[in-house]
Amino acid sequence: MRALTQLPRPILILEALGGVILILALLTLHEMLPLPPPFTGKLAATIMIFAGIVLMLPAAVVMMWRTAKAMAPDLFNTRHSPDKKKGNTHDADH
Repeated sequence: MRALTQLPRPILILEALGGVILILALLTLHEMLPLPPPFTGKLAATIMIFAGIVLMLPAAVVMMWRTAKAMAPDLFNTRHSPDKKKGNTHDADH
């Protein structure tokens, strides 16, 4: 299994772009970075915050998916349990 930190390149780019947008929103709110008029103000900063979070969501989804597959491989049919036999499909509990 690949490590959780090894994300595909497009997802890493989206996450980095989301982080940059969040930093821009923070600097805009504190008036430390002068931006053009459409990007100044609280509304623009709020929109940038939501856009930054949305851009970071794919990386979180991929990491949660990989964690779930690692914790419960039987749910995703990725590995077979060693104690199950191929010929015996009878389940006595059901």
